Amino acid sequence: MSTQFPDIPREKSAELFAKAKEYFPGGVNSPVRAFKSVYGTPLFIERGDQSKIWDADNNEFIDFCCSWGPLILGHNNAEVREAVTTQLNKGLSFGAPTRLENELADLILSNNSFIDKIRFVSSGTEAVMSAIRLARGFTKRDKIVKFEGCYHGHSDSLLVKAGSGLVTFGETSSAGVPKAFADETIVIALDDKDALDRVFSDFKNQIAAVIIEGIPANNGLLLQEKEYIDYLRAVTKANGTLLIFDEVITGFRLGFEGAAKYYGIQPDIITYGKIIGGGMPVGAYGASNEIMSNISPDGAVYQAGTLSGNPVAMAAGIAALSILSEPGFYEEQEEKTKSFINELRSYIKEKGYDVQVFTIGSIFWIAFTDQKKITRADQIDPKSMEKYKIMHKELLNRGVYFGPSGYEVGFISQAHTTDDLQKSLQALKEALDIVFK
Repeated sequence: MSTQFPDIPREKSAELFAKAKEYFPGGVNSPVRAFKSVYGTPLFIERGDQSKIWDADNNEFIDFCCSWGPLILGHNNAEVREAVTTQLNKGLSFGAPTRLENELADLILSNNSFIDKIRFVSSGTEAVMSAIRLARGFTKRDKIVKFEGCYHGHSDSLLVKAGSGLVTFGETSSAGVPKAFADETIVIALDDKDALDRVFSDFKNQIAAVIIEGIPANNGLLLQEKEYIDYLRAVTKANGTLLIFDEVITGFRLGFEGAAKYYGIQPDIITYGKIIGGGMPVGAYGASNEIMSNISPDGAVYQAGTLSGNPVAMAAGIAALSILSEPGFYEEQEEKTKSFINELRSYIKEKGYDVQVFTIGSIFWIAFTDQKKITRADQIDPKSMEKYKIMHKELLNRGVYFGPSGYEVGFISQAHTTDDLQKSLQALKEALDIVFK
């Protein structure tokens, strides 16, 4: 039986958090950072290198959050750092075209058979917001369909949760979102063909787009069967509705061509996030020449941004994606992840714990449940998060950092060494022993 470790010192982080509350709502600039779903005050991170991060109290952690996914090369990657430093000496921002935009676009499009043209923006939220506007402009329709359990950023149209019926207009999930916006968004359950059929029956010729995470990974890891994704593609195509793959998490993480390649599906529009900039603030959306010709200045769908195609982010992206495009990169990542997960699963099975570990590519999710398959948000037991809180605390005390919510997935980077993974496995085993003792 594992013994509990002493709690890590958090005095300096606690002081910084107290001061931050004077400046920011809740003391943070993004809600999940407030550690409301786990124990203790938030950790203020000072630096990161390779697989590790250090907080203000100089606690060292093996990091499986990886800035929520985009740091697939780990922290402070030498090639990315050198590219950024070189560009810093030339200038930070111009608000004008640069050669670097062409280079990164060519690197992406030359290795991605699912899009013909791309537009760079400054975040995943902005990419999705722009993709929705493009879909509405292209189809001349207003309504969109999203899935309960999929997160697509904080734009008004998408801060909507499911109503009480099989197919209902969404309800706003944030104050400040007008009901009129929510009335244009229909929310249905994942993995439910009847709901898909019903939505296109009830709103025939009204739906501009259906948006889905390439593989839903913002509310647990809700792996969808290929048959269901094929059905979704067939239904949208039959109804003249665009299918948007939100690949902010899965794009360039599952493989260079993301979930579109994994499923062998041609979405109409695909969105990407910070991974295309080596973790810098950047996003993008792409589609066929026909659809992208509707974007200003070629077409009537307006979208702009002073920092779109920012040269520092472009330089970081060229360095990062050049590494990701090397033969064998993703195969090595997946093999490393499978080895890690298989050993963890073996221990869980040996102990008879009610824990499942879901994984794809270099993404994983630890769920406190006896269900072998979870494909929908309503299959996640909220009470199980109490067990995650205990595990999270014990992992921090053992020098392992997971995201501060049991609904968040974990990521393995190229920088995670065999030693890192073995130490983390030992920490996980001890933490689980305490959860179930």
